[in-house]
Amino acid sequence: MDERINEIKEKLAKQVSPTFCLAKFHHVTIYLQTGETHSCYHPPPHHIPLPELEADASALHNTEQKKQERKLMLEGKKPKGCQYCWNVEALGDEYVSDRHERNASIHREDRVKEILKNGYDHHINPEYIEISFGNECQFKCGYCHPKASSSYWKEIEKFGPYDMVKNHRLDIDWINLFKREEENPYVKAWWEWWPEVRRTLSILRITGGEPLLQRSTWDLFKNISEYPLPELEINTNSNLGMSNRIVKRLSRYVKEFEEENKIKRFKLFTSLDSWGPRAEYIRTGLDLKVWEENFHTYLTETQANITFMMTFNILAVTNFKELLKKILEWREMYPEVQNGAGQLHRVRFDTPYLKEPLQYDMNLLPKNQFMPYMNDTLQFIKDNVKEGDSTKFSDLEYWKFKRVVDYMNQTNYSPERLAEGRSDFYNWFNELDRRRNTNFDQIFPEYKDFKEQCRQIAETKKNS
Repeated sequence: MDERINEIKEKLAKQVSPTFCLAKFHHVTIYLQTGETHSCYHPPPHHIPLPELEADASALHNTEQKKQERKLMLEGKKPKGCQYCWNVEALGDEYVSDRHERNASIHREDRVKEILKNGYDHHINPEYIEISFGNECQFKCGYCHPKASSSYWKEIEKFGPYDMVKNHRLDIDWINLFKREEENPYVKAWWEWWPEVRRTLSILRITGGEPLLQRSTWDLFKNISEYPLPELEINTNSNLGMSNRIVKRLSRYVKEFEEENKIKRFKLFTSLDSWGPRAEYIRTGLDLKVWEENFHTYLTETQANITFMMTFNILAVTNFKELLKKILEWREMYPEVQNGAGQLHRVRFDTPYLKEPLQYDMNLLPKNQFMPYMNDTLQFIKDNVKEGDSTKFSDLEYWKFKRVVDYMNQTNYSPERLAEGRSDFYNWFNELDRRRNTNFDQIFPEYKDFKEQCRQIAETKKNS
């Protein structure tokens, strides 16, 4: 992959420009509930003007703002919103930015030729779409946002923003949100664009809110059932916290899609960060009995796999090993699946670490007290690694979590940042307990000394 990255990097620099990014043309994430879009997660999403949408439904992706950013890239200039990659590339030629990786992963000569032929203002159909139809969701995970959770939105309407913290206040008075899909002009535009854009798609990812509670998700599955797309990969997120009959309905579609070759493959992604009461605290609305019943239903009634998106955060540190034990238990029950790539884990996981909001950042924790938990978890993974055994951990899973452990061990925030984060930690969880009738101290007794330290900092800041 490193060789390909360097090859495509040099090729595109000569053929197009040294700042060109294919993702700006061929990738898009669209939040229909707020009418926003961007082509990767580093630039903030921007508003899709309704007049542009009325003229052409593909403005869900091809906004005037995005076209101007494409123009800059074709001219060898650097759009401001892409500063994350420019910062990485400024470190030296040996550093690989996300722009370089994206270019290497989605590069095709015909795509480049089309862009060079038609210029920056051509309305292009992307090969990858991530779509959010609405914010309807029965969960309100602490580090989520009302934009992506109707339950969270209702909480903020009732209690107001978390104005006792500096980070993650969750103000909603500035957000223009469409609460009903049938009244949303952006949803209408999506269905106008769909007959055209479905012809170019390689990957369609459905996110939320909770996609399985949204009508448009099922309309989409029905459309693909009637008009198959055998080259399309569908990725769907779900918290698996709904009625079992909904998961059975999903399973029937997945089985149909795969057995009748109506799509290339289907991937289901779910999220947990811990196990037991701690998991239910982090993700308000989660009932692990309901979740596990749905998990087993899906794996029993389909031959598909499930991938856990484990957002490693400050509350996962002390209990993560318990979730990993469950992973091994489930891998024994569902050991492998055969597909074009060979034998694979049916139960998969990834361990990206959370950086925002600050009060959920693991680097606020005292190293001497909490690194032993991290090292113990890493050792547990290492003791259960057996490459090629679908009931055990892989080398890659070990090295990915080792990266998280090393990141926590080596990251040292300034006294000012620590004070800000720890003050917010105390104020945030006190207020969350009040609003949700929960008890942090009871669920996380091992955080007692840390929370007391945070309380002292918060009260000192309040009185200063």
